[in-house]
Amino acid sequence: MKITLTTQPKQKPDSSKLGFGKYFTDHMLVMDYENGAWKEPEILPYAPFAIAPATNIFHYAQGIFEGAKAYKTKEGKITVFRIDDNFARMNKSAMRLCMPNFDAKVVKDALFELIKLEKDWIPTEPGTALYIRPTLIANEEVLGVHASKKYRFFIILSPVGSYYAHGLQPTKILVEENLVRASIGGTGEAKCMGNYAASLMGGEIAISRGYDQALWLDSSEHKYVEEVGSMNMFFVIGDEVVTPALVGSILDGITRRSCIQVLKKYGYKISERRISMDEIVDAYDKGMLKESFGSGTAAVISPVGTISYKGKDMVINNGKMGEITSFLYDKITGIQSERYEDEFGWVTEIK
Repeated sequence: MKITLTTQPKQKPDSSKLGFGKYFTDHMLVMDYENGAWKEPEILPYAPFAIAPATNIFHYAQGIFEGAKAYKTKEGKITVFRIDDNFARMNKSAMRLCMPNFDAKVVKDALFELIKLEKDWIPTEPGTALYIRPTLIANEEVLGVHASKKYRFFIILSPVGSYYAHGLQPTKILVEENLVRASIGGTGEAKCMGNYAASLMGGEIAISRGYDQALWLDSSEHKYVEEVGSMNMFFVIGDEVVTPALVGSILDGITRRSCIQVLKKYGYKISERRISMDEIVDAYDKGMLKESFGSGTAAVISPVGTISYKGKDMVINNGKMGEITSFLYDKITGIQSERYEDEFGWVTEIK
């Protein structure tokens, strides 16, 4: 693999003031597809791409991405979390967007070389990580609504802290009662760029009304819970942990999978099923809605303190993080940082 080193290394940011997605490392990974085949991956200095205005990603949104994280332990060991699952899901998204699949092993090996090169960028403060953003875009210079014949795959790296400015303080979410993020049969279960564009207005409306994010409902009946912002949703109702079933319009979150596996292993009652807002309101009114939280790579686990629906604010667990939410955050981040044994085979060491 060809590696071109930067001649102008950047100054690294203060790891105690990172925020999320604001800083990028010195190098990136690039791999192009044309004439029906992938070229060899290449590591280059991080820099803008020269892309023609007619390039079809700009016009038809044929693009997908992933999100993963790398960590550095106190002993200096570098690890990544569930990266094979990320690349498998990315290839599945690619199929839905009529994009070519890539050899996950080739890409993973190249990514590991990139991370080793950028190892000094990996923050070690509690709650920090090196965020990995693989992206695949159509880059044929042609207008016309059809699948591209050329693609560019790239990976950029970003040292990150907490996704939300308030860290683990419970979020306030507003149920979006009019707009729709995705529908069954659409691209909701693919991690494609258009899904996030479709969610922006709901998020902006929520923020304008004093909430952190929008909670999306199904497109046909507009009553079943789907996702919130960039996360999957969980509710603790009585002794049962419930998360919306993957019906085709919800992303199969990797952190969601991790939560389900941990809960099952440790004896919690966990259900994947359709859950309506009427059921949530009824559980709240009866004192049965004990906790709620979101899960995703960026935030890991985000406790939800308030859900607003039809003008009613439901304050959950007195607006504090619940016991199960806290357990999951501690267990998953503990496995990621190797504070706890990796009982599930999720962590890969980069040597």
